[in-house]
Amino acid sequence: LEENLKPKVQWLKALGMVDSQVAKTIANFPQLMGCSLEDNLKPMVQWLKGLGMDDSQVAKTIMKFPQLVSTVSLEENLK
Repeated sequence: LEENLKPKVQWLKALGMVDSQVAKTIANFPQLMGCSLEDNLKPMVQWLKGLGMDDSQVAKTIMKFPQLVSTVSLEENLK
């Protein structure tokens, strides 16, 4: 559990989320914690940054629409 959740929480914080925002995002969409950092979260953030978003905007987007990062694979969904 520690190996799975802690890195994701730390990663969300690195985007600029504070503890309460991380907790609210997870509470609103717990499936987020089941997503892979390497296969889902990081590629989606890179895609959003490629659209011109900075970390703050990416964090706000994830807080508002956490289901964006729960896709099986960004690459597969864009094909």
